[in-house]
This record gives sequence, structure tokens and C-alpha cells, in this order.
Amino acid sequence: MGTLRMGALTRRRVGVRAADLEYAVLDTETTGLEPRTGARIVEVAVVRVRGDGAVVEEFSTLVDPRDQVRGQEFHGIGDSDTVGAPTAAQLAPRLARLLSGAVVVSHNLDFEQRFLAAELVPAGLPAGQSGLCTLRALRSQLSLERYSLPKASYQLSGDWPTGQHTALGDARACAKLLVEMIANAPGELRYSGPAPRLLPIPAGPAGPPTRWKPRTSPPPGGLDPLRPWRARWRALELDPLLCGGTFGTTDRAIAELAAHRDTRLRERVATAAAVTGGIAATVAGGLLARLGRNWAAGLR
Repeated sequence: MGTLRMGALTRRRVGVRAADLEYAVLDTETTGLEPRTGARIVEVAVVRVRGDGAVVEEFSTLVDPRDQVRGQEFHGIGDSDTVGAPTAAQLAPRLARLLSGAVVVSHNLDFEQRFLAAELVPAGLPAGQSGLCTLRALRSQLSLERYSLPKASYQLSGDWPTGQHTALGDARACAKLLVEMIANAPGELRYSGPAPRLLPIPAGPAGPPTRWKPRTSPPPGGLDPLRPWRARWRALELDPLLCGGTFGTTDRAIAELAAHRDTRLRERVATAAAVTGGIAATVAGGLLARLGRNWAAGLR
């Protein structure tokens, strides 16, 4: 089983209303791009939010990577900052509680998933929760010049996110992007995919209670006010599975071609179903007519 089971947002009449779910929006700061080359988590944040934009809970902490902290030029975290911070094993129970019963969301969830699988699942975090990638969702639903979290936020609402390259700042920006997407969709957005499940909570290591070490504190009042979007929604939504990676010109063309083919196929299926239904109705009507005539003849 994978760390997360990926779902998607769609305007089709499938799945459940996206506004009715709760989401655990996750962001991490790491010492590099690939855990397989030694990169580790040094900060994690979760913003638990409802589909209507109400914040349920916010959490962040620095994490002791048990190694030299690299990448300071990107995240601003040094070796001395992680002294006394919790380890992945100490973090796993709290993270499980935050993710339980929610759809796990990140902007480029593929990246976060690699670090969850490499560090937190071995430390006790249960695998198999449902997931949603806002990067893939944006690419699937809207036509933008750039899809990075800060640039997409600015293009859509006119606001640059604050607290960039802090886990909590980026998680809050992603949460705002998600709920604005639900609120601004031209029609009801629905979540299609595995339903979120209640997670078993690991016991965690023995010893004194874990002390969290947040680098930043959430401002009061929840998320900033939601803004109307100034964006062109796609007439045909793309398959999110085709919206990962760099999503360059060729990738977009392939995804758009697939969307047109899928639309034509669904139209042919709908037409065939209508024709079949009409034939079935005609046959049934004829059968009923014959039965009626036979019944009438029996009365004479």
C-alpha cells in the first residue's frame, strides 16, 4: 500500500461534495530534494481546515533530522535551530491525529509523499490515508502561466502568500488556495477518490512528553479572507494523473488531447446508451401491447 491514496477534484457528478470534507494541509521543509540521497525533514506543519474555509487546527514544529542541516539558503533553518526539536518517531503520533479522518493535501504532494514514506511511516505514521495534490488540481482545472504556490496564488487572487519557505506559511497558503478553489469553481467541485479514514494512533517512544518547537506561530483569526479568482477555468478538465512533473508544453498538449478524446468517448457512450434505451423502450412497448391484445382476446 502506498503512503497516500490519491484522489482528485472534479466538476463531474461523481464522488462527494468537496465543501463537505475536512482537509489536513501538509507542508515540510527539508535539507534537500530526495530522501534517497540523504535529505531529511527539518520542519513540518499541518493546517486542518474544512471545505468552507474554517480552520479547525494549526500545528507546526521544527524536526531534529539527526544529521547536518543543509539547504539553509532556502528555508533559513540552521543546525542550532533543531537542537531540542522532536524526532520523526516523536512526531508520528501527533501527525497521525492531525491526518486522521481528513484528506491529506499538499502543493506537489508527490514531493511530500516521498519524505513521509522515507521517514515518518517507518517511524510509525500509518499509511493509506487519502490524498489530494493542489498542483495537479490547478493544472487540471485552470489554465495559468505558472502553477507554483506563490505565483498561482498571485495570479488567481492578487495576493502574494506570506511566510514563504516556512512550513506553516506554505501550508496556510495551500489551504487558502484549496478553499478558494472550492468557492470559486464554476459549478460544484467534488472530491473523487478514496474516502478519508480514521487512523490508528501509534504509541510513540517511551519517555517524557514531547516538546514541540514551532518556528512560527499562526496569526489569530484563521485564514485571510477568501478572494474571487480572476482566472480562466478549463472547458474540459484534464486528467490529474497527466498533470504531474514539469508540465511543459508537450505535457500540456498530451493532457489536453486526452481530455478531448475522453469527452468524445463519453459522448459516444451516452449516445449509445440513449439509442439502446430507446430500442429497449420500443421492444418493451411492443411486448406490452401484445400482452394487452392477448389479455383482451381472452376476455371475449
